[in-house]
Amino acid sequence: MKMSYYLYVLTFLFFSCNQQSNKILKSVQVNLDSLVKIYPDSVPLLVRLGNEYLNKYEYSSALIYGAKSFRLDSNNLEARFLYANALNNISGRKIEDIAQAQRHFLKIISKQSNNKKAFIALASTYTQLGEFDKSFLYINEVLRKDPKYRDAYVLKGTNYLTLGKRDLALSSYETAIQQDPNFFEAYLKLGWMYTEDKKYAIAYEKYKTASELQNTSIDAWYGMAYCKQQLEQFDEALNTYRLILDKDTSVYHALFNQGYIKQFHQNQLDSAMYFYESTLKVNPEYENAWHNLGLCYITKKDKQSALRCFSKALKYNPQFEISRIEANKLR
Repeated sequence: MKMSYYLYVLTFLFFSCNQQSNKILKSVQVNLDSLVKIYPDSVPLLVRLGNEYLNKYEYSSALIYGAKSFRLDSNNLEARFLYANALNNISGRKIEDIAQAQRHFLKIISKQSNNKKAFIALASTYTQLGEFDKSFLYINEVLRKDPKYRDAYVLKGTNYLTLGKRDLALSSYETAIQQDPNFFEAYLKLGWMYTEDKKYAIAYEKYKTASELQNTSIDAWYGMAYCKQQLEQFDEALNTYRLILDKDTSVYHALFNQGYIKQFHQNQLDSAMYFYESTLKVNPEYENAWHNLGLCYITKKDKQSALRCFSKALKYNPQFEISRIEANKLR
């Protein structure tokens, strides 16, 4: 029943774009790639290309172009900002990387006191280092300059969430979408948080808005289906899970949850078993599917098949105690 989300709390800046803008972005990038090959030492081109990768969260590629452009012209603040941003967000970054990015951001704001992006990026380095007082200091500096600056509220939400102040985090993310009603990622984040709080009706509305902003988002569609399931609107949930699988057959949770509904809410055992078996074709190590399939076999009074299923669940997750309990009952 776990939600299958790929959500991650970004610590300084979100980018959102629809399907059409993605196509444009790819076209621009192809042209930029070609131009950079012709003019490999052009700092403006390197910065533009690096920022395209940054906007797509491809931080390793962004770092390559950021580092090169900064090396060619260390006085270029855009090159410095690109380099620092990529360094601050690259996967596997170390404390030294964050500290180095921090020094670059401090240099930038010393020369550009109204650079709101640099202030928030700087604040995010303190967030990552656990120095929340300093992070809030720079966030509030930005909000004094611009009380409607969306990304300041995003980082505030991240800070509050990390500090365990969930209500303040929700309030900050809600304020972010008030400033930017097309802020796709914030709707996903809010949907996830309201789902965790079991406020499924509110969560559904957030996911619905996210799906309207980006119709291809599996996360948004899955969130809607899961909320409908929790609200016991099973036919709508099943229909939405089917739509998800039309878009992406690898979303095995959409198969599993259909099985769950069939087994526990609609008393359709054969259909449930079909969906669990389909789940295991996609992910043979998913212990929940093995366990529930075992329960189906118990209902069918097939002890050996049930034991086999529980053994599989324990093979892939030795700590999966509910399967151990069921297996011990049968023995």
